[in-house]
Amino acid sequence: MSYDLMVFEKTKAPGTKKEFMAWFEKQTEWNEEHDYQSINVSSPALQNWFMEMKDTFPPMNGDFAPDVDLLDEDENLERHVTDYSIGREVIYAAFAWSVADEAYDLMRKLAQKYEVGFFDVSGNNGDIILPNGNVIV
Repeated sequence: MSYDLMVFEKTKAPGTKKEFMAWFEKQTEWNEEHDYQSINVSSPALQNWFMEMKDTFPPMNGDFAPDVDLLDEDENLERHVTDYSIGREVIYAAFAWSVADEAYDLMRKLAQKYEVGFFDVSGNNGDIILPNGNVIV
């Protein structure tokens, strides 16, 4: 089990929580015709978000995944490795629970910086927050 968060292209997401959740379900069917590990399919804002996020939470797979030997040598790096599913309009990230607070804080901060939406998939409230701080209800 993982701690899951998602960022999304704010221009593509619906404006109500009910519509958003239906859109989220469609997005997480993973039916797009690509491998979900390549960042080049995403919007420029999502790409920029990912390029900074990966510096602290490197991807488990794909072009930017750390070398296996590095993971064996660095326990902190291993805890931060994250399973990303990269779509055209969303990036879904599954973190270890041991880094949940750190992941939440950084992901939300970078979502605001790069003007993408933020969804706390695993959170009790399931907050859906736009870059301007407004919450989708």
